[in-house]
Amino acid sequence: MALFPAFAGVDEAPGSGGSRKELDWLSNPSFCVGAITSLNQEAKEAAALVSRGSALTRSPLKSEPSDESDPHIKLAQVSRKKKKEKKKKRKHQHYKKTKRKHGQSDSSDSEPDTDSGKDGSNRGVRGSQRESEKASQGSNAAADAGHHSIWLEDIQTVTGELFRTDKKPDPANWEYKSLYRGDIARYKRKGDSCLGINPKKQCVSWEGVSTAKKQPRKHTERYFTKKSVGLMNIDGIAVTSKTEPPSSEPVSFIPVKDSEDVAAPVTSWLNPLGIYDQSTTQWLQGQGPSEPESKQPDSQADRESAVLKAKVEEFNRKVRENPRDIQLWMAFVAFQDEVMKSPGLYAMEEGEQEKRKKSLKLVLEKKLAILERAVESNPSSVELKLAKLKLCAEFWEPPMLVKEWQKLIFLHPNNTVLWQKYLLFCQSQFSTFSISKIHALYGKCLSTLSAVRDGSILSHPALPGTEEAMFALFLQQCHFLRQAGHSEKAVSLFQAMIDFTFFKPDSVKDLPTKVQVEFFEPFWDSGEPRPGEKGARGWRAWMHQQERGGWVVINPDEDEDEPEEDEQEIRDKTLPRWQIWLAAERSRDQRHWRPWRPDKTKKQTEEDCEDPERQVLFDDIGQSLIRLASEDLRFQLIEAFLQFLGVPSGAVPPAACLYLAMDENSIFDNRLYEEKPLTFFSPSFSGVSCVGHMERLGCPRWSRGHSREGEEFIRNIFHLVMPVFSGKQKSQLCSSWLRYETAKVIWCLHTKNKKRLKSQGKNCKKLAKNLLKEPENRNNFCLWKQYAHLEWLLGNIEDARKVFDTAVSMAGSSELKDRELCELSLLYAELEVELLQDLRGAATGRAVHILTRLTESTSYGPYTGQVLGTQVLKARKAYEHALQDCLGENCVSGAAAADSLDCLSSLVKCFMLFQYLTVGIDAAVRIYEQLFIKLKGFVVPEGPGLEDGASSQSWSSVLEAVTLMHTSLLRFHMKVSVHPLSPLREALSEALKLYPGNQVLWWSYVQIQNKSHSASKTRRFFDSLTRSAKPLEPWLFAIEAEKMRKRLVETVQRVDGREVHATIPETGLTHRIKALFENAMRSDSGSQCPLLWRMYLNFLVSLGNKERSKGVFYKALQNCPWAKVLYLDAVEYFPDQLQEILDLMTEKELRVRLPLEELELLLED
Repeated sequence: MALFPAFAGVDEAPGSGGSRKELDWLSNPSFCVGAITSLNQEAKEAAALVSRGSALTRSPLKSEPSDESDPHIKLAQVSRKKKKEKKKKRKHQHYKKTKRKHGQSDSSDSEPDTDSGKDGSNRGVRGSQRESEKASQGSNAAADAGHHSIWLEDIQTVTGELFRTDKKPDPANWEYKSLYRGDIARYKRKGDSCLGINPKKQCVSWEGVSTAKKQPRKHTERYFTKKSVGLMNIDGIAVTSKTEPPSSEPVSFIPVKDSEDVAAPVTSWLNPLGIYDQSTTQWLQGQGPSEPESKQPDSQADRESAVLKAKVEEFNRKVRENPRDIQLWMAFVAFQDEVMKSPGLYAMEEGEQEKRKKSLKLVLEKKLAILERAVESNPSSVELKLAKLKLCAEFWEPPMLVKEWQKLIFLHPNNTVLWQKYLLFCQSQFSTFSISKIHALYGKCLSTLSAVRDGSILSHPALPGTEEAMFALFLQQCHFLRQAGHSEKAVSLFQAMIDFTFFKPDSVKDLPTKVQVEFFEPFWDSGEPRPGEKGARGWRAWMHQQERGGWVVINPDEDEDEPEEDEQEIRDKTLPRWQIWLAAERSRDQRHWRPWRPDKTKKQTEEDCEDPERQVLFDDIGQSLIRLASEDLRFQLIEAFLQFLGVPSGAVPPAACLYLAMDENSIFDNRLYEEKPLTFFSPSFSGVSCVGHMERLGCPRWSRGHSREGEEFIRNIFHLVMPVFSGKQKSQLCSSWLRYETAKVIWCLHTKNKKRLKSQGKNCKKLAKNLLKEPENRNNFCLWKQYAHLEWLLGNIEDARKVFDTAVSMAGSSELKDRELCELSLLYAELEVELLQDLRGAATGRAVHILTRLTESTSYGPYTGQVLGTQVLKARKAYEHALQDCLGENCVSGAAAADSLDCLSSLVKCFMLFQYLTVGIDAAVRIYEQLFIKLKGFVVPEGPGLEDGASSQSWSSVLEAVTLMHTSLLRFHMKVSVHPLSPLREALSEALKLYPGNQVLWWSYVQIQNKSHSASKTRRFFDSLTRSAKPLEPWLFAIEAEKMRKRLVETVQRVDGREVHATIPETGLTHRIKALFENAMRSDSGSQCPLLWRMYLNFLVSLGNKERSKGVFYKALQNCPWAKVLYLDAVEYFPDQLQEILDLMTEKELRVRLPLEELELLLED
């Protein structure tokens, strides 16, 4: 081959023998054609394969041999020439075909031997030898390159992508299914087919992830998604149909137009049907809208923005003109929620409203800016400052919030509402919470308010209602200590308050509260018996005796002391450790709720106490003592203490702390009402458990009374405080005591415990007779009524009738003016009606006789036979006249109106029962409807509960009592005969709108609605009330109604406890109940109600979702860290976290009566 291709023709020219030697230096005898050609060929193949994305095959490197290897190559060529002489021509032709395949032309290769086969006759002998040598040289070099590999670093001229052969085996290929992903070249597969196979008979299964691009799957937007909710908040464009006279010709479409007056489109060749508007027609013609029209925004959005801007301007104008109007500022703050729902009112640029996300933080910042302006204009407004602090809770850390609260309290130490909010805030901050801190904070609050009330703080006068608010805060503190497990401190607070209020020496009554507390300390530390303990005489008697020289100590009779019942705490040591601890902890809570005092008769000292926490020092209670000047509040203190101990006194905690104290679900347990709707016994516990009871959720309320020492403690309280009161208040205390004992009899009847029933009935009858023997109680119809009811419950029907007849005959001719007599006769008649449950004439004779003789002026006589028709008519007229007189007198104000209002409810209830027995249920319903229409205008929907005592003097309590009677009559009538459900449902719906906190009405409503197959009406009613009513009862009973429906569905789906195929779908009941729980906890009263959290936790655990249940438990602790029942429930639901939960209780200073170390020692014994 020529060294320079331009001189390649010189050597082949004819007759060039002489000049050939001179130009011989132009040829390069060491140049190897085959090597460079094969390298060039492989580089082109590699580039082509890479460009097509195919996998490259590995091949050994072929390169140009160096000059040093030329002699060896020539020797190899000579030795192989003879052996491969026959194959030379075949290989040469194959090489030429390969050149043509890759597109190499003859002009690019200046080899003179390419045409040697065709034009060999024109060449000489020397030329043919040289050609044969070159051909064999190139062929041998190409063949030799397949056997030898050379280093990549030795090749300097080729710059393509080259590979070297790795012959070392990889043992990982034996162990794994495929090659290591790093050893596989990256490539993109075009399709799943393979070349060279028959697609009809063969296929290739590609393993691994498909390289095809996955199409994003569009999910249909549901109505509850964020995008759809945003669309629902925007008002749609209203459309209306054209009002045109009907045409006889058939029309192909119904034309509609916008609500605005828009000119009808003109029919033309572009708009033959007249269905295109003007802008569409212009677009079809290729024209744009006119200039003014293009600048106008959408009319609907423009109207919304204009309305909202006008409202904002109006608010700004009003607050500038009236900066002192607090309610106006609060309305402006609330209006921001409506503004943020609108599309881009504050958008500065076009399209900004779509880009900007209206986050919650934006709304809060806007509200905060308005509140800051409001506080600047009204620096003394507590309401605005409270609203600002509530907003700042979303931005600030708890320590900063506490400092702001402290500043606010320092500026307004006389504001009871502010103190209430501050205590709730500190009580529900888990990070900074501890029992000692909150207990000291309650003491500081009450002592500060006492100083304000005494006038010690001259800068801040006492506000109206301070005394009632202080009493409510005191009760809140007592329930806080009870729920935290520190029952001894709560009971000691009540004991100290009783001595401090009723047995105060006359010499200290006029001193300030702080000085009185200092005088009270020596009495508390003296070791004298306190209220509830045996031999308690009070602070006044102790002070008088100290002035005379002290008490004369008399050694008590040792035989009177009964040995204490040593109850075994651990009965079964084979149970799991968490069950043993839980049972022992609850047992100690039930037995050790009274403060421990050293018994001087047994020569005990303070060092003999096994648990120092059971001793209560004066420092624990001194700051919380307050003065109560109102007689009503003094009596409420005793009622609250009795209710705290479990005595059904009718006292309900104040509305401010009612839901904080709710921690057990007795409000849903009214089985006795189902059995006897007319004469059911309601203890009215209101969901607040008594001291010493921390039972699991769902445990019956009256499972067990107190221990022997606890019952003696309650009796001592009654004996101590009853001489302090007189008249109606003393009568109520006697009634509460007898109701407490009767409640135990009812529970023994319900559980069919005959042995305990006999002893309990005997004790109860003895108490009733002793109370009636007292001179002031001989004409107490309330006690007579309860005694007769007790005999009836015990099965002594004839004895009970004698008691009733005796009591009614004692009344004389008071007729219908005595409320207690009406209540006594009403109960007598109801018991007679329920006894036979038959509405025929002979069966109701006794009840009609009782209600008829009540209206007569003659003395009462026992039942002798059927009542005459004339007597019934006279009695009906008497009831009608008495009812008209009561309603007429109450329309005018005066002292007489209060007395007539007092007996109005009892009179109406007797009249309704009388009409029911003599005429029918419709007549009784008409009386209720007439009274409801007259009294509805006087009633304002109020907070929770049906209260006794002073609240019975109001119109609201009268209508509430009559409503209960009405619903009880309807329930009884439906029980004994066939009657539609709609009258009862409508009556309950109307009553619950007025009294959304009445638990008995709610229970009746839930029971009757549970029988309906359709829940839509019930859900709509609950939804309307939960939106408007403040009490928490609608939420609680809405949850209970859904849970009852879920239990009903599950009962249908199970046969003999086994799962069967679902015939009724669940219809999302589980998610609905969860949503109800979450919505109920958005309010302050709901988020700080321990009962609601216990129900939520119990429901999630029943579903089997332990992880989410744990999250709800810790969320509950964030809001109610003081509730010990939550921790006990968590031990039961998550037994493996017993140690962690106990550590948490110890850290927050909750009462742990049995540490795990002591449990281990007890188990070893």
